[in-house]
Amino acid sequence: MEQTLLVINASARSSRSLSRRLTQRFADAWLSRLPNSEVIHRDLAENPPPHVTEDWIAAVFTAPEKRTDEMKRILAWSDEAIAQIDAADIIVLGVPMYNYGMPSALKAWFDQVIRIGKTFTFNLARGDYPLEPIMSGKKLVVLSSRGEFGFGPGGIREQVNHLDPHIATCAHYIGVARNSIETISIEYQEFGDNRHRQSCRDAESQIDDLVSDLARESE
Repeated sequence: MEQTLLVINASARSSRSLSRRLTQRFADAWLSRLPNSEVIHRDLAENPPPHVTEDWIAAVFTAPEKRTDEMKRILAWSDEAIAQIDAADIIVLGVPMYNYGMPSALKAWFDQVIRIGKTFTFNLARGDYPLEPIMSGKKLVVLSSRGEFGFGPGGIREQVNHLDPHIATCAHYIGVARNSIETISIEYQEFGDNRHRQSCRDAESQIDDLVSDLARESE
């Protein structure tokens, strides 16, 4: 069964971006296995998400049939981005770690797509967990680059890794369960030494293996 990939690049760099290199490798490897797949691209550097404003919030909380043309215009970016998520089976997210967290463009993207009535509902009967995602069954592949090292479980910088937990928390509200997230990262970028080069090779090899596993599930 062919799958639809949504490839999102969040790096501010258009060139020399390691995370973009990884997303390109994933997409190329995927199409070599399943050439009839659809690949949707969204570049958050070329087309930055608008920030949430008071007018945006007012539009979101206005019933669709009562929205003015201006409200619809304000929500157009969000509507398009959500439609891309809805169409996707696998979301491939290329994201560098900036200041131990996500780039502001990616945070703005999540703010635009996590939207009541579109990607989640609010059910007071659920008690302590009233927010319920509307979408489900999607996979998320996080392809990341980090200037330092040791951000994984048990690593020396695990406690300052605010990128991976934040992505996992947000992903829940676009239909991705925590056990459906795969993360592959390049480290040691600031050092530029053999450890960095080996990290690049390891990430590329892991991508090839992951593509093979995911494609096999789809065949």
